Amino acid sequence: MSRERKAISEKWIRASIIGTIWAAAEIVLGSFLHNLRVPFSGNMLTAIALVILIAVSYRWKQHGLYWRAGVICALMKAMSPSAIIFGPMLAIIAESVLLEVSVRLLGRTYAGFIVGSMLAMSWNLFQKIFNMVIFYGGNLVEIYSSITDWAEKQLNLQFDAFWAPILLLLSIYALFGAVTAVAGIVTGRRIASLPPEENLPEPAVIRTPERKNTQSFNYSLPWLVADILMVAGMLIVVSLLNWVWWVIVVIPVVAVLATRYRRAMRQLSKPGFWISFVVITMLSALSFSALRPEENSLKDAILIGIQMNFRAVIIIVGFSALGTELYNPAIRNLFSRTRLRQLPLALELSAASLPTMIADMPDLKTAMKQPVSILNRMITRVEKRLNEFRNEQQSGRKVFVVTGDTGEGKTAWLVRLTGLLKEKGVRVGGILALRNMEEERTTGYDINDLRTGSRSPFLRHTGDATIGVERFTVDEDGYRAGLKALDPAVNHHSDVIIIDEVGPLELKNQGWHSRISELLDEPGATIILAVRRSLTREVIEKYNLPGAVLLDVAAGDVVKCAAEIAALTLKHQENERH
Repeated sequence: MSRERKAISEKWIRASIIGTIWAAAEIVLGSFLHNLRVPFSGNMLTAIALVILIAVSYRWKQHGLYWRAGVICALMKAMSPSAIIFGPMLAIIAESVLLEVSVRLLGRTYAGFIVGSMLAMSWNLFQKIFNMVIFYGGNLVEIYSSITDWAEKQLNLQFDAFWAPILLLLSIYALFGAVTAVAGIVTGRRIASLPPEENLPEPAVIRTPERKNTQSFNYSLPWLVADILMVAGMLIVVSLLNWVWWVIVVIPVVAVLATRYRRAMRQLSKPGFWISFVVITMLSALSFSALRPEENSLKDAILIGIQMNFRAVIIIVGFSALGTELYNPAIRNLFSRTRLRQLPLALELSAASLPTMIADMPDLKTAMKQPVSILNRMITRVEKRLNEFRNEQQSGRKVFVVTGDTGEGKTAWLVRLTGLLKEKGVRVGGILALRNMEEERTTGYDINDLRTGSRSPFLRHTGDATIGVERFTVDEDGYRAGLKALDPAVNHHSDVIIIDEVGPLELKNQGWHSRISELLDEPGATIILAVRRSLTREVIEKYNLPGAVLLDVAAGDVVKCAAEIAALTLKHQENERH
């Protein structure tokens, strides 16, 4: 049975906790704002999230934390019982990505934070407009256009009034985003100047409702495909055929979906939906009959309004159905074979941390009065949790550095080690640089993928190459083959990963440097690096490997080393099973 790594990188740990803080704010403060029916509560929650993200970045400066935290928060949001999850999930992810892109392009500067915050806040407006158009179709644009045309004539405006309300709202949203960024910057700078809290109060003990067993639902990939086809088919029917077909096709299909997916009916059972149904129909009648009497009769106008509402019903029920089927464990398991393979582990950590974060989350009044101390306390908890994880994971993680002079036999030693490890059932990945000889002269090296056994030309005296290695040039195809062999995604089930070798290029951030950094960021993996004796200290310092075990090929017993590494791997596997 294949073994799944239970380790998680520090970047994902930080992102998971940031995402959990964000989710806790959404749950606690969001519920507070919702219960009070505060206007623009969504924008307030976005502002709180942006302050958290910007402020935390003054303590943690790693790239990629924003979008990872957004994904975590969105998935935590998806676990809520609400029937509407796609909208909030999309908003959370979009806001985090926009901030991430801005900071990547403009740096961790005032401009980067302010522009990113303005874009993230403005996204709320774009998404609201987009949602309305998706729900009600292009006819909604016609209604809006009719109303602005009427206002333009009544007020004798000398400009096109179509864009004026949208641009005014966009300016307000962007300004609010800029103010939010300044608040985040001020909070972050104050946090950076504070020492971590030494005596953390114990969070209140809270009880979270037991999660319902989602496995009782009969997930089905055929149903997922059928849902997609039914939603698409209903939208086509409503768009192209007359109202009789709407009744014949849409109502029975919606009834079937609502029967299988109970939560799809929650939104339809709310009074607000039926109020909007009546309002949209009346606006349609007013817009297309009263404001444009030459184009549409009252009957046609009412039918247009009903058509828009049928479309809204299809979107609500259809996306609720799709959202349910997308919880299928088979679909979630696809993450393990992608670059998001650590996402399930990060989400598991977030779920475990959420009760503590909620307990630490104050009421809105306290949060507004003491944002710095509250965030500092939460960050301190995260650092404490991070240290615990680091200690747990490093206890089962080893890095070996195989050293020797040029031509002393490092690769031959590793070839023997690889064979011995495989004999003991250890799964070995990575690469070996196999020498090519002609008349006792080295003419180049080939890359040997230890996982697949394939061999590709790598270093040659001639060839189309962009990277030079001493007197050799690099074959691009061989280089790409090496990068693929060292990809953490394809080595997900490898027990030991060998990199032959780490040298001058890697010290210049070239060669296999990026892959080495990625692999070392995969806690729990046993890594073996081949390094020239003269470069050993530099490599250890560059990759921060003070605890690496040095194996000198001139004195190291390869059989004994293989036995020790195999025993370490088996022990690590046993610990993971428990």
